[in-house]
Amino acid sequence: MSFLDTLRQWDEATTSVDRKDLSGALEIFLSIKEPNSKIYFDIGCLHLINQDLDAAEKAFDCSIRKDEHLAVAFFQRGITFYKKERYEECLGDFQKAFKTLRGNQLIDYKALGLRYKLYACEVLHNMALAEAQLGHWEKAHENLVKALNFKTETKLNMIDRALGSTLKQKLFKLVEFPSTVLFKPNKHYVAELEKKDYLGKAKVVASVVPQDAFSGFAPLQPQVKDGPTAPKEREVLRALEGEPHTVLFEFVPETSDELAVVPGNIVFVLQKGADNWASVIFNERRGLVPYNYLERLEISLASKQNEGISGPPKQEPPRREAPSRPERKGVTPSGDVQRKADNSYIVKVRYTFNFAVSVAPGSPYEKLIEKISRKLNLSSASITLSLTSEVTEQSTINANTEMESVWSHVSAGHITLWCSTKEQTDGKPHNEIQLVALHSYESSNPEDLNFQQGDTITLLSRVNEDWLEGQCNGNTGIFPAPFVEEVPVNGQ
Repeated sequence: MSFLDTLRQWDEATTSVDRKDLSGALEIFLSIKEPNSKIYFDIGCLHLINQDLDAAEKAFDCSIRKDEHLAVAFFQRGITFYKKERYEECLGDFQKAFKTLRGNQLIDYKALGLRYKLYACEVLHNMALAEAQLGHWEKAHENLVKALNFKTETKLNMIDRALGSTLKQKLFKLVEFPSTVLFKPNKHYVAELEKKDYLGKAKVVASVVPQDAFSGFAPLQPQVKDGPTAPKEREVLRALEGEPHTVLFEFVPETSDELAVVPGNIVFVLQKGADNWASVIFNERRGLVPYNYLERLEISLASKQNEGISGPPKQEPPRREAPSRPERKGVTPSGDVQRKADNSYIVKVRYTFNFAVSVAPGSPYEKLIEKISRKLNLSSASITLSLTSEVTEQSTINANTEMESVWSHVSAGHITLWCSTKEQTDGKPHNEIQLVALHSYESSNPEDLNFQQGDTITLLSRVNEDWLEGQCNGNTGIFPAPFVEEVPVNGQ
């Protein structure tokens, strides 16, 4: 029989005793194949209630064999011997019970599952009674005097009455164990007997892949303890807006209105323009992505298709090369068609971080440097532009440079310039704004800036009232404005 089976039957038997069904309890106890010392003790107590003294004696014998230090078992067997008028054996068991107490005033068995306190003075009281039955009145008196050293206030009257009886050489009443007080199994173990459903029933919350095998339609959003929530755009609150598409190739944005995605991402296309650019929503953000980088995703809502499906289909990016970047003509991130064609040049600037600005074709140097200085929050005089990564007289761009030669390097509406600054102190611009992180921010988006609470962030630009662009620990990206606060200049 397993431990759980024994525990279950033990609990059933003690419950029957509480219901006053003593015969049913005894029947359950006797059916336990491998009782421990406590169970044998309980069996002996029930036999003692039924006045079956021989069966009680055997049960207490088994209990003591299982645990030779169980003082209450010696005490109960001594009571059994007393009722059988075997006073010498009775005296021996009371003496063993007192020895097991090891000089303590009492033993509280509550921690072992028995609501009973065995007092040393009660054991000595019964020892004195056994000596009196044997005619040893002097020894009986000695045991009672000794009991006075272990007495409690509640037991004082009992000892005094017994002393008075010994002086008259009269017998006194035996101290007996409560009839229906038994050892009970640990309640924590009993609570574990009931089966518990830790996992619960599975429930599909959302799905955007065939066979409803995918558990969501976007990566988890950053979780910040006790921090503000990241701002959400209004259109994201509309459930499943747009058509779902799978990203086939990695796309790195070159302008602020384009969206970074990687193979396997699932985006929702709001509108596709004639120039092969699509306005999409991904991870609660809206932006532009080349439509030829996407593949339409079919959604199956029929629950019957779930049958026989072993798992979700793996979405692996194709091994072919990504198509060329289409030319921007007619779609904006909001999904609206532009009213007139935008022929602006996209100038990608390589600085300690990369950024892009747009200027009209043939713009003068003053217009170009104005936009770059505004982006860097630096004065125009402190900025040096170059056509190459190495600044030389031939590659440097300044107010004296013929801009036609610069714009001649434009290819497909794009040009790359290198930027350096003259006015720096310890590698930082004089006018830069420092921010401190109020809360940690973590995101799976490649264009986001991750940081921990207390980090210092250099502000690069303000995307809008909710999002900022900054640099921290050598990384550049955007982050929610409520997560940071500006550091006062010079600590003021």
